Amino acid sequence: MKKTVAEVLKSKPISNVYSVAPESSVFAAVKLMAEKGIGSLVVIDGERLAGIVSERDYVRKVAVQERSPANMKVSDIMTSTVITVTSTEDSRHCMELMTSNRLRHLPVVDDGQLVGLLSIGDLVKDIISAQENLIQHLEQYIRGE
Repeated sequence: MKKTVAEVLKSKPISNVYSVAPESSVFAAVKLMAEKGIGSLVVIDGERLAGIVSERDYVRKVAVQERSPANMKVSDIMTSTVITVTSTEDSRHCMELMTSNRLRHLPVVDDGQLVGLLSIGDLVKDIISAQENLIQHLEQYIRGE
């Protein structure tokens, strides 16, 4: 059975979506990611989704180039062309999008409003859970229960 993005988001233990403004320092963004134990932040400019910034962006555009995160803005390193999904799309489609585009996070946007953030980990956990349920049902069937 395919799950919708909304169903996957509901199963997350913590549904907070952390964000940062484009003019925030890269240091502040990285510090927030470290404090929250997360790998990315959505970048919100007013009410608009302006981009996404990740640990990968930091490593590739700041650390490897030996630049100072305190003197850089999030807008300098964020990905501004963001692939999003809606809460009605199915999890398999999201997995395909993430795999083909080499993404780890997908913002979920309904009617122009950010409603969640889906990670590759969320989808993997969902797949594992579905497989465990299938195995349990098959074992019960085999035992005649």
